[in-house]
Amino acid sequence: MKKIIIASDHGAVYLKQEIISFLKSNNCEVKDMGVNTEDSVDYPDIALSTCNEFNKGGYYFGILLCGTGIGISIAANKVKGIRCAQVYDLFTAEMAKAHNNANFIAFGGRIKYSVPVTAMVDKFMKTTFSGERHERRISKIMAI
Repeated sequence: MKKIIIASDHGAVYLKQEIISFLKSNNCEVKDMGVNTEDSVDYPDIALSTCNEFNKGGYYFGILLCGTGIGISIAANKVKGIRCAQVYDLFTAEMAKAHNNANFIAFGGRIKYSVPVTAMVDKFMKTTFSGERHERRISKIMAI
């Protein structure tokens, strides 16, 4: 069973619940790091606590959400060991894994996507890392 960690700020509570339902229906274990209300919180705090928990080990990947997915992905990428990709269609979901071996993906609760977010999550989960020349590039990213 794949263990997925997920968190959102107040701008994506409903989308987070939709994703959690999808993951559970696909036999994933889900650790929800909050939040579960629309009371204002600071997304950098959510990203930091979730990424720190992820770095303890045992998770297949993580999902972060805020109003746009931008701020929380920027914050997550400041944490050592994290490669968070903001995806917005099936191609970027696939490439986030195949070429960048992202360990987090990010979405925005206030974004109107052309495909369901759950389809993008599914695409990411079913894609494998291509390795080879991409390993070198990821090593360079992680060295920055």
